[in-house]
Amino acid sequence: MKNDVLILAGGLGTRLRTVVKDIPKPMAPIKDKPFLEYILKFLQKNGVKRVILSVGYKRENMINYFGNKYLDIDIEYVVEEYPLGTGGAVLNTLKYINSENFFILNGDTYFDVDLNKMKNFFETKDADLVIALKELSDSQRYGKVIIDKDLRIIDFIEKREKSEGFINGGVYFINKSLFESISFPKVFSFEKDFLEKYYKKFKFYGLPFDSYFIDIGVPEDYERAQFEIS
Repeated sequence: MKNDVLILAGGLGTRLRTVVKDIPKPMAPIKDKPFLEYILKFLQKNGVKRVILSVGYKRENMINYFGNKYLDIDIEYVVEEYPLGTGGAVLNTLKYINSENFFILNGDTYFDVDLNKMKNFFETKDADLVIALKELSDSQRYGKVIIDKDLRIIDFIEKREKSEGFINGGVYFINKSLFESISFPKVFSFEKDFLEKYYKKFKFYGLPFDSYFIDIGVPEDYERAQFEIS
């Protein structure tokens, strides 16, 4: 696959501090291996050749462990000198992205989707952005993504009471020029200030996947990952 992948790995992971201390969240150990290693193996399985890691807090842990290559994936690090938010982190890395369209992944989420299927869907729909969606019986922690019969995103619903629905799985395929065409502040949220603000203006689609998903951002799901991820 010729498309670059950006992994957002610069967050502080404050909700996980009670069980994982003094390391960045993507380096949280799962069966004695960093969570990020499982993500990179997933990317390698999907044919990815180049990854850009947006890093900040305790970044030396990642750099020392993975270096500039893992398996046959080339790794480049882009540093957040101070927290930029998810959107600011994307903006900070754009000049290092070599492909016209690229994937974005959260460094604390594992979603076993078919990246080539996302790419093909993106091209078929002539989309600006595709989000991998996961249907959950309880979407309360995440909020919901609403799609129409053509899978175009028509709304984002805030976190509310327990209800079934599609959630944002934290895997995106996006046209680089789209993000460059909008004027953003240095610090902003990719989800709130980009997705939820511009879904009516641009062609944003949601592609559901019924594959394994876990977000280790809270202690109970981090503990669950110890038994589920392999």
